[in-house]
Amino acid sequence: MTSYRLISFKACPWVQRAAIVLREKGVAFEFVHIEATNRPDWFSAISPHGKVPVLQIDDRTALFESNAIAEYLDESIAPRLHPADAVARAINRAWTDYLPSFSATLSALSGAATKEEHGAARSVLSVSFGRLEEALVRQGDGPFFNGRDYALVDAGYAPFLQRYLIVEQVSGDRLIEGFPRLRQWADALVERPSTHSFPPAEFRELYLGILRKRGGLVVQALDA
Repeated sequence: MTSYRLISFKACPWVQRAAIVLREKGVAFEFVHIEATNRPDWFSAISPHGKVPVLQIDDRTALFESNAIAEYLDESIAPRLHPADAVARAINRAWTDYLPSFSATLSALSGAATKEEHGAARSVLSVSFGRLEEALVRQGDGPFFNGRDYALVDAGYAPFLQRYLIVEQVSGDRLIEGFPRLRQWADALVERPSTHSFPPAEFRELYLGILRKRGGLVVQALDA
């Protein structure tokens, strides 16, 4: 039987994406957490970019980059999560390629240090939300990106929307409420068991700890 070992920094959303795909496919795997500030030599030997995730397969092959890992798992292990239709698959891939930009807008909001930075980041995020809302409406009623069928694009966005909803709870800002299809998608992803690498309450505290270290406006109210 093939063995899988997923190397992670704790609470990394890109690793979470790979873990979600593994769980969606019912694959048993070992989670190995390392410290971002103290990366062992053996990790440097298997991660050319020095990043996580890395998926070790049978202690022989090491795959890196979350998108490549997700695509490999989908091509090699049933059930397939990408749509069978070529056009639908291309649309899914296009929105998956948007993930780094979307992640950057969320990070800018959660890490904003001043009201001016926060306002600017919120405006940019509102544009991103609008783009996603339009795409989701075109895709259908949901709850997932393609409707009732869960896909790789859902696994990609789940970690980031999970984090945004925590930011929203803390800040009291309800930006996402203006985008009902996006809100439906975010709720469906957070409710899905495969999204969670930690119990929700434990993850919330873990993520808030990360935000506290960044010191942005979002978490200042927690420590006031």
